[in-house]
Amino acid sequence: MRFDITDLRLFLTVIEAGSITHGAAGANLSLPSASERLRGMEEASGVMLLERGRRGVTPTEAGEALAHHARLILRQVDHMQGELGEFSKGAKATIRLLANTAAIAEFLPERLGPWLAAHPRIDVDLRERQSSDIVQAVTGGLAELGIVSDAVDPGVLQLEPFAIDRLVIVAPRGHPLTAFKRVAFSSVLKYKFVGLSADSALQAHIELQVARMAQKLKFRVRVRTFEGMCRMVSNDVGLAIMPEAAARRCRRAMGIVAIRLEDAWATRQLSLCFRSETELTPVARALMRHLGTGNRA
Repeated sequence: MRFDITDLRLFLTVIEAGSITHGAAGANLSLPSASERLRGMEEASGVMLLERGRRGVTPTEAGEALAHHARLILRQVDHMQGELGEFSKGAKATIRLLANTAAIAEFLPERLGPWLAAHPRIDVDLRERQSSDIVQAVTGGLAELGIVSDAVDPGVLQLEPFAIDRLVIVAPRGHPLTAFKRVAFSSVLKYKFVGLSADSALQAHIELQVARMAQKLKFRVRVRTFEGMCRMVSNDVGLAIMPEAAARRCRRAMGIVAIRLEDAWATRQLSLCFRSETELTPVARALMRHLGTGNRA
């Protein structure tokens, strides 16, 4: 069997995506090229590695075994590249970091920007995911670092405090809710909302809480940014739910008011997650120590 590094990365990406099409895109390969590589891997190993179905692909028992060894191999390759990068002046290193919506939009730009500026030979492959998916990906070796909320079980992963994320209701000035400093989520469900796009990790978290109450949010429109949500709210389109930091930033220029949610799920501890410091590449360890500076309200 002759599997190269591209084969192994492709196979893990396909498993993570549950789709050959999305896996090929994630591995920066064309669909025909990815399909040919996967067929070649199965022919070389003499066993089926993927179960192909109408809803996507899943690894067979042999595929799970391959995935386990692929993660070990790629982890060691990442370590090698990281250490060699310390000695190679022109070398570049890439750290894969997965994070939820709030971390990407509100906390990482301020903290990550200066660090990247100080480390011009290091790139960060930053992707948005739900916290549960981040735990699974980091545990499986598909990313070195993640930022997750305390709403999920980290399993065997180690955690380092990153930030406190408080969710608030944003309403236009003069709205009945602005008479209150705090409200229960159940008391606002009767109103119409401005939401984030359906693929947003934060929106998925909010709608999970709604589903647990056997309710459903009524959306008038969905947008992609917190600033867009605030502009819609200021024009009395509907209410919005977002991180307090985003609402605080927007209210200076727009006619909006932020009201804290008193529900426990609306105040989240965000933490860096990783397998262990010893398993991190030198550059990933340096980034973890920079970002994991403790709670910042």
